[in-house]
Amino acid sequence: MPEGHTLHRLARTHRRRFVGKPVEASSPQGRFATSAEIVDGRVLERAEAHGKHLFHHYGPDLVVHVHLGLYGKFSDVKVPVDPPRGLVRLRLVGPTHYADLRGPTTCELITDHEADAVHARLGVDPLREDADPDRAWARISRSRAPLATLLMDQTVIAGVGNVYRAEALFRLGLDPLLPGRALDRPTWDALWADLVDMLRDGVKRGKIETLRPEDDPRMLDAPDRGALCARRVYTYRRTGRPCLVCGTPIAHEKHLARNLFWCPTCQPAS
Repeated sequence: MPEGHTLHRLARTHRRRFVGKPVEASSPQGRFATSAEIVDGRVLERAEAHGKHLFHHYGPDLVVHVHLGLYGKFSDVKVPVDPPRGLVRLRLVGPTHYADLRGPTTCELITDHEADAVHARLGVDPLREDADPDRAWARISRSRAPLATLLMDQTVIAGVGNVYRAEALFRLGLDPLLPGRALDRPTWDALWADLVDMLRDGVKRGKIETLRPEDDPRMLDAPDRGALCARRVYTYRRTGRPCLVCGTPIAHEKHLARNLFWCPTCQPAS
């Protein structure tokens, strides 16, 4: 599933391509046809992301809300417009580019109130200017749940997925099973700052690379197919391979039906 940097990168691209201009909207697949007719020809006023959610604002009570889920993808193509290929849920056409949305979990036209409700149920997003890390700390510092659970809880921190969870915990030397309430405030501040830095770098690069300059990427094996979004990382999908810092084989187990990766030496059990 795309992590938060992907949605913020999309929002940035859509602001550049479409905001302030009338947008042609259609649904070649047909599943969003009625809503696309309502939006068609309107000016896109604002595009924003919150965690793994994308919002296009077209004026009072006209918000297109998208969650890509596991398989969703937004293309970005220069005009002229080609005939749609595959199941295109939503097509947006601007003066210079068009974008096709395929396979999202959610693509819906909602009101401002409904959009506010989505924002309200999401946690703080390290990439948003209105992010309040104290709000996340208030949840984490009282919780018996392990950090591995809390960092993936989108009502606590929005936008962090498997890759950023694994890499942030490794870079701070934190046991994934450490209860949130056992985390001290200085370590939380460092963890938050690292998430902000990594996610901003992900927006800039369009991919996840978490290796610090002192760690040699030439020590890495070629990434497997499932790790193409994160080529230069410490633990993600590196099960059994030597830790780039200490040489210990990277461990892996299922945690709440998701894959968890860590180094038993660099991230010792507390």
